Amino acid sequence: MSETKPKTKGKKRRKIIKRIIIILVLLIVIAAAVFYFTIQMRARYTVTYDEYTSTTGTISNSLSFSGSLALRDSRTYTAPSAATVRNVYVTDGQDVKKGDKLVRLSSGTTVTADFDGRANVVSVKVDDEVAAGDTLVQIADFDHMEVSFRVDEYDINDVQVGDDISVTVTATEEKFDSAVEKINYISSSSGNVAYYTATAYLNVTGKVYPGMQVTVTIPQEEAADVVVLKADALSFTPANQAFVYKKKDDGTLEEVTVEIGVSNGNYVEIKSGLESGETVYAVSKTEENPMQQLFASMFGQQQFNRPSDRDRQQWQQNRENRQNGTGSGSSSGNSAPGGSGGGR
Repeated sequence: MSETKPKTKGKKRRKIIKRIIIILVLLIVIAAAVFYFTIQMRARYTVTYDEYTSTTGTISNSLSFSGSLALRDSRTYTAPSAATVRNVYVTDGQDVKKGDKLVRLSSGTTVTADFDGRANVVSVKVDDEVAAGDTLVQIADFDHMEVSFRVDEYDINDVQVGDDISVTVTATEEKFDSAVEKINYISSSSGNVAYYTATAYLNVTGKVYPGMQVTVTIPQEEAADVVVLKADALSFTPANQAFVYKKKDDGTLEEVTVEIGVSNGNYVEIKSGLESGETVYAVSKTEENPMQQLFASMFGQQQFNRPSDRDRQQWQQNRENRQNGTGSGSSSGNSAPGGSGGGR
């Protein structure tokens, strides 16, 4: 009897130890599972990146407006009284000089040109009877025109009399240089925006006629032979500080602050923080972790382990930058960066 009791006690002790070990193993497994799922839950977003390479080039910023051409000098000559046409000295399309004879009437009136131009329409012929006010000849100067364009209230302070402009005729793609001659500061309105009319005088050649639509470009800033980067490659902090992601030797990405200069909405000048030929990265797409979505659905769409405010703001800012670009108002770029490798 005395030998049996110790054996029984030993078996019970081993069973207890075994159970403790099993419980400890289970606790360790459960703890590991909880840790794993916690890590998965915290990784709410899966982020992918686009790759961009900087280059050396020239970038410019400009304002662009729509306008139309009109004649500066045009006159329709009429009969001063009833008469018979005795002589017609010009034909349709004939060039005339100031003082050239156009028509002579039986009343003794000889009509002459007041300026250099072209006989656009000749309405009478010899021996025609005309009444007072009847049209005789129309003369127009097609070599000297004016272009009028509307400037909205957001850009009017950036447009001044004397500014150099480039005028491109939409139909023919011909380009002419000029300068702003005058600005009418009494506004007209379109919806909730006020518009002002600017006018420039233009010497034209070729088949360019009044009424044709044009694009007026006013150069602003320009930076030549600088480091240029696609605007989509930039990221921004909540304080609106620009930065890019560079890859370190170990393959991870680090934030590098950059100073930006001239921007045309598509490309930006990089003043510091980046050299020509360097490759950088920007957030392309963010996806919610499937595990997060699973647990959200299980618990009534409750959000677990949300990213920090900084991560969320950065992600939103990057998305807005890609959608809207860095330019604003009616500014547009008229130069693409030179060299090779610019952009993505």
